[in-house]
Amino acid sequence: MDLQQVLGYFGALLVGVVLGLIGGGGSILTVPIFVYLLFINPVTATAYSLFVVGVSALVGALRNIQKGLVDFRTAIVFAIPAFIAVYLTRKFLVPAIPEQLFSIGAFLVTKNIAIMLFFAAIMLVASISMIRTNRKDSKEETTIKYNYPLIVIEGFIIGVLTGVVGAGGGFLIIPGLVLLAKMPMKKAVATSLLIIAIKSLIGFIGDVENLEIDWAFLLSFTAFSVAGIFLGIYLSNFIEGKKLKKGFGWFVLIIAFYIIYKEFTN
Repeated sequence: MDLQQVLGYFGALLVGVVLGLIGGGGSILTVPIFVYLLFINPVTATAYSLFVVGVSALVGALRNIQKGLVDFRTAIVFAIPAFIAVYLTRKFLVPAIPEQLFSIGAFLVTKNIAIMLFFAAIMLVASISMIRTNRKDSKEETTIKYNYPLIVIEGFIIGVLTGVVGAGGGFLIIPGLVLLAKMPMKKAVATSLLIIAIKSLIGFIGDVENLEIDWAFLLSFTAFSVAGIFLGIYLSNFIEGKKLKKGFGWFVLIIAFYIIYKEFTN
């Protein structure tokens, strides 16, 4: 195993640790790890990311189900349009994107460059969301209200975004659940993990039919990520996750600018 692979597996562990510590956000690192450390094609990288994100989120969701924090009704209403959208995006939309899109002067924008730049834009939004977060966990029991049309629309839009970039989208789902279902923050975070798990894993099924999957590598990478989750949960007994969230947001911001720089200078 060479240094790049060692760094890649360390990155997998880091993804899990972040998920365990702050309950989300770590999955946004999987695509840059696959592309820049392990030199995997961006289309394949986003597919692998869906699997890693889906399994990791499922581990977190099962823990939250045991604690009674998951709202299954909202999860189903949100997840159905989301997983339909992500499956269709991976099965039909991503393969349909031309390999060469357009050129700006001498700079040719290819499918791979466009995916990575779009991913960087999502990372910018996610990092700003983490840096600016001032929300506090709601301790009081709020009556959950259901705005079904808006929940369905948001589910579909986030499904398309997840399908293109391979990230979980928790930073978009959680505010949606708080605003559209009037859900307390703790329940919104817990429910979002179940939604992310369902849509990511079903979206990945669309890739199994289109791509050659290196299962041995993917399962070993995912195992490191899941181990990282348990390490992160253990460390959360000593480290305040919320304090880390803003710092991690700045880290994601730097990675986003690195991706933009890398894609324009390649």
